[in-house]
Amino acid sequence: MVRVFLAIAGTAVCLALLLSFKSRSTAGPAPAPATQNVPSHSSRPATSKSHPAAASSSRPANSSRPGNPGSTTATVAGNVMQTIYGPIQVTITVKHGKITAASVPVYPNGSPHDQQVNSYALPQLIQETIAADSANISAVSGATYTSQGYIGSLQSAIDKAGL
Repeated sequence: MVRVFLAIAGTAVCLALLLSFKSRSTAGPAPAPATQNVPSHSSRPATSKSHPAAASSSRPANSSRPGNPGSTTATVAGNVMQTIYGPIQVTITVKHGKITAASVPVYPNGSPHDQQVNSYALPQLIQETIAADSANISAVSGATYTSQGYIGSLQSAIDKAGL
C-alpha cells in the first residue's frame, strides 16, 4: 500500500514540475527583434499583404550596380516571402561587392509568439548574413519558417544586387 501511495505522489510531483517548466522567460514585454538594423513594428498586425516598404524600389540606392568599380554603397530590398506566420522581407546594404548590413523591414509580429521567435531569430540571421556574405546560412532552431522566408528574401536581394 505504501508503494502505491509513493508512486502516485511521485507522479503528481513530476507532473506538476513538468507543467510549470518554461523554456524561456516570459516576464515582461518581448524585446525588440534585433539590435542590428531590425526596426520594431509591434503595433502593426501580421497580415498576408506586403508592407508599404516592400513596394519600394529594389534598385540600388546609387545609379550604378554594386559590382561595378564606380559603385560604393547600395541598398537592395529582396522579394517579400510569405511564410505560414506572415510576410518577411530582407534588405541588404552592399559596399564594394560585400554585404555590410542587413535589416528586416517586414516580418511577422502580430502575436506574442511571433515577437518572441523573431526577437531571437532575426538578430542571429542578420549576424550570419554579414559573416557569410551570402545566403548560405543556417536556419535558426525553433524558427524554421522564419529562417526559410528570410533566406529566400535574402537570396533575391543578393540576386538583384548582382552579387
